[in-house]
Amino acid sequence: MSTYILKIKLLSDTTFGRGDGVAGLVDQEVEQDRYGFPYLRGRTLKGLLSEECDNLIAVLPDEHQRQHWQKIANNLFGVPGSTLETQAKIHVGDAGLPSDLRQAIAAQLDAEQDNKRKNPRYKPTLTSTDILESLTSIRRQTAINPEDGASAEHSLRSARVILRELPFESKLLFETELNTDSEEDQNILALLAVGTLALRRIGSGRNRGRGHIQCSLYQSQNEITKDIHCIQRFGGTR
Repeated sequence: MSTYILKIKLLSDTTFGRGDGVAGLVDQEVEQDRYGFPYLRGRTLKGLLSEECDNLIAVLPDEHQRQHWQKIANNLFGVPGSTLETQAKIHVGDAGLPSDLRQAIAAQLDAEQDNKRKNPRYKPTLTSTDILESLTSIRRQTAINPEDGASAEHSLRSARVILRELPFESKLLFETELNTDSEEDQNILALLAVGTLALRRIGSGRNRGRGHIQCSLYQSQNEITKDIHCIQRFGGTR
């Protein structure tokens, strides 16, 4: 099994929306785990990567190139209705804050809950709500009436955003070890690398100024997205 790490740095406030809100608090809440850590679902991230790769392939100048790299993309991400022979070669894990940070805080939260169970009068010094509020903020916006420039009635909406500059990581797993001497596997890695670099916007409101990100791809301490030879493979038909 090959394991790669996709690192995401938030360059602007971002909302990993979960599709609903919290009555009386926000109209759009972020996806979060039981400890209050926001995260991006792996399925969503995989779809975003696949979309960026498709966009890059679509602008290749030669039809033969496009067909060649589309086969590689289908091998990497799979195709709708995949069978065992055509399923995705990659598994994309949820993107969350660095694991060492989450584990340390989760251990403290679990200890607080144990104390609460033992003594119902115990008041926890740290809760999942504290974690969520320390990593996020609530943004409010309203529509503007084009006729008079005033706020449109009943248009005020609120959304929770994850604060900029926070780092997120996702594990990318290949069930079979990628062989760097194999031309096919080199092409798969090249496509994944350029797709990673092309991914610049994620989350709700990404077309309205939110969700600006910077992505990089690593294997251990080696940054694949800085490997010029790997990047330059994309577009060829070798």
